[in-house]
Amino acid sequence: MSRKPGATRKPVKTTAPPPPKKPQASRGNAWFQQHQAVAVDSLSRMLAEPGSSLLTWAVIGIAMALPVCLLLFLQNFRQLNTSLEEAGNISLFMQYDISRVELEAVGREIEAMAGVAEVKLVTADEALTEFQDASGFGNALDGLDENPLPALFIVRPASDLAPDVRELAARMEAMPQVAAAQVDLEWLQRLYAIISLAQRFTVGLAALLALGVVLAIGNTVRLAIENRRDEILVVKLVGGTDAYVSRPFLYTGIWFGVGGGLFAAVVALLAFFLLSGPFARLMTLYDSDFTLTGLTASDLLLLLVVAGALGLSGAWLSVLRHLRRIEPA
Repeated sequence: MSRKPGATRKPVKTTAPPPPKKPQASRGNAWFQQHQAVAVDSLSRMLAEPGSSLLTWAVIGIAMALPVCLLLFLQNFRQLNTSLEEAGNISLFMQYDISRVELEAVGREIEAMAGVAEVKLVTADEALTEFQDASGFGNALDGLDENPLPALFIVRPASDLAPDVRELAARMEAMPQVAAAQVDLEWLQRLYAIISLAQRFTVGLAALLALGVVLAIGNTVRLAIENRRDEILVVKLVGGTDAYVSRPFLYTGIWFGVGGGLFAAVVALLAFFLLSGPFARLMTLYDSDFTLTGLTASDLLLLLVVAGALGLSGAWLSVLRHLRRIEPA
């Protein structure tokens, strides 16, 4: 067909591809960013009032410092368990005229007894050398014609109960090669009783002070809620949920707890530096190389986690009681 004169060709419509969509943040990232913004805003509000915040951190830190220092004391005392266990061992003093072969045979016989965990032989020469080093009379003892000290076995019982240890000592003392058996558990039992009492006292004190920390943080968060009452009403009028409104106050409680935990760690560190020098000099007088240990990195992390949990608990109780009562008319 021929095209008519004056006729124009209609333009062909083409469909352009849609522009690429920008990647949207996942719900998890959005949730994290919201919480991060709220946490930073809560901390900024606290730092904007340094006087009241520092006072609250100091009160919480002092309340937490006492149980922390007591727990550090008990933790250091547990490091003496090895020497305490050695103090509860049985010392078997052998006859003077016993030979080395007989000593080895007696040692095997003792190891085969029921209730024996470990046996260590100390010969007469080793006992004399150790006595010379410990007593300081080395030159005087060198002039002796013969060694006055007998060989002995140090026996570690499998049980730490006093009746079992005494019964085992009586059986070994009845052996003909044994001259005497020495065991003294009464002072050790008294010491263990004191340690157990201190542990229970520390746990009870920690629980009581933890309750005080929760109540103190809860009261502080309550005041923060009252100060922001008008802001809360506006947020709820535009559709803000209780979970959304309570989020800043929960983070406020966490920050108060963590700040108090850091303050308690500083107090414990100062106590450690004040006591480590005198304690080291005291241990030197007793010829001991035992030294105090302070807060480790894991202890500090645990303290901050516990302090943050206490702060969150106090804030949650305050939010649960006071925030939900604020409703727009």
